[in-house]
Amino acid sequence: MRYSVNKKRGIYRSRDGLILGVCRGIAEYFDFSVFWIRTGMIVIFLLSGFWPVIGIYLVAALLMKPEPVRPFENDTQQEFYDSYVHSPQSAAQRLKKKFRDLERRIRRMEDTVTGRDYEWEQKFNS
Repeated sequence: MRYSVNKKRGIYRSRDGLILGVCRGIAEYFDFSVFWIRTGMIVIFLLSGFWPVIGIYLVAALLMKPEPVRPFENDTQQEFYDSYVHSPQSAAQRLKKKFRDLERRIRRMEDTVTGRDYEWEQKFNS
């Protein structure tokens, strides 16, 4: 199943594009045929020359985020992806903190389940 980009989520470089995915990303964002976007780029290239079009294309490729591999299930996944694209270090720190919190919770649960009081409470309740 292909991930469809909508205007609310933003514009992304396509992972299936020919050269950096800029034209396909623009076509998916505006719901146009990629053929017409590429044709327009070629016409602009022929009319304006080599450097302006190549420069704009490369700047667009650098500014556009790569398309996510999987679709987002909620807004927090979207926010995490955006933060990762802008700052991988801060995203890694957030993940480490989340896993430390989960580990702490699991340890508390293990202590509760393996404690003597839990065994007596189970016998008392049954």
